[in-house]
Amino acid sequence: MLIDTHCHLDFPEFAPELDAVVARAKQAGVGRLITISTHVARYDSYRAIAERFDNVWFTVGTHPHRAHEESDVSTERLIELSQHPRCIAIGEAGLDYHYDKSPRDVAQAVFRRHIAAARATGLPLVIHSRDADDDMAMILREEMGKGAFSALLHCFTSSCALAEAGLELGLTISFSGVVTFKNSEDLRDIARDIPLDRIIVETDAPFLAPIPNRGKRNESAFVVETAKVVAACKGVAADEFARRSTDNALRLFSKMPPLTADENVARAA
Repeated sequence: MLIDTHCHLDFPEFAPELDAVVARAKQAGVGRLITISTHVARYDSYRAIAERFDNVWFTVGTHPHRAHEESDVSTERLIELSQHPRCIAIGEAGLDYHYDKSPRDVAQAVFRRHIAAARATGLPLVIHSRDADDDMAMILREEMGKGAFSALLHCFTSSCALAEAGLELGLTISFSGVVTFKNSEDLRDIARDIPLDRIIVETDAPFLAPIPNRGKRNESAFVVETAKVVAACKGVAADEFARRSTDNALRLFSKMPPLTADENVARAA
């Protein structure tokens, strides 16, 4: 069994067939899904999806593209909203200097508030980082110095230096379908060198479908292909990697309940 640790089930691409998307994931062996917040203002949508499906959980946070729109969302508000029993993480939040849709100082301030919420709640922080390695490493080191928090570098496509900084600080690193692309040899090298107990996988659906589905709308079932490639990078069997990745995800997202008896049976099959 695998867990798709990062997808966006609220996106309009999924609206016509959300039940089928979740069902196909389960049929493919992807037993649990985490739908990720990009706007605190859309909290009710994430909550409704998680309440609709017994194998879906959700997060609360502001994507860096939207930081300027939600710069008034306080740490206290994030903490309050995270109390829902199916809300298992803070984020996604972080820095994106590739598109620079939010002023950098605003994005940094919003990101630090999310870190404070993760620290206060004990929930992991889902981090978005693109073309911002130096500032990301600086902020993470500064904030970790104020008090420990758990976090995930999601959809990792950054430098080896940021991966090393994240590992040094105790973070987990997640790989998406990008790691399967033909021109991602450097990323596969990074995956090879990350300890097996610090790696998980995701889709970031509906984006970044892995080979052999590249160019299609991504969905949670496709995380199986990403897991196969990361397993090969690590030199372990696909089923062994699936077990380890699931264990890592359950340890990181510790508010998610343990596997049920039926899930353990499916995992052992």
